[in-house]
Amino acid sequence: MRVYIPATIPLLRQLVDEQQLLPLGATAFAVTPALREAYAAGDDEELAEVAMQEAARASMRLIGAERDGLDDLDDDAEGSATTPGGPVYRRAVIAADVAGAKLRPDLDDAVVKLSGPVTFKQVAAVHVDLAEAEPQVAKAVDVIDAADLGDTDAEFVLGDAEDHQLAWYAPQELPFLLELL
Repeated sequence: MRVYIPATIPLLRQLVDEQQLLPLGATAFAVTPALREAYAAGDDEELAEVAMQEAARASMRLIGAERDGLDDLDDDAEGSATTPGGPVYRRAVIAADVAGAKLRPDLDDAVVKLSGPVTFKQVAAVHVDLAEAEPQVAKAVDVIDAADLGDTDAEFVLGDAEDHQLAWYAPQELPFLLELL
């Protein structure tokens, strides 16, 4: 099953360094039967885009958690979001092919729980915001909860960030991308 795992730049560094990653809560997003049912129209490619966008939104929540020091990452680790210069406001999504993902329609239509860590060899692609998206993503991180609760101004701010397309990178390009950040 192709899954879309929300990530951050420090999590991508961890994936490269350790050659595996267990996402927070083992949570990922995928084209599930519940997602297919929720969309009367749309082919597999369009539904995969929906699942990836859900993962990108979750990535913003992870960025906020890292920024606020609420994550499970070691704040002293190299590449941590709390290093001098602050967090990198770029959404990241890891597309990986895994077995054993458990459907979780009780959480959301596209949510799945992974059975274990994702290895670097399972990664099909990595999607990351370009630098031009950072100002909008930074603003959206601050208002994402308000947008989810129906604040229309916050929804516009979130929409500005989500209007940016994530760039596609092959797994072998990831170490070089991280060096440039």
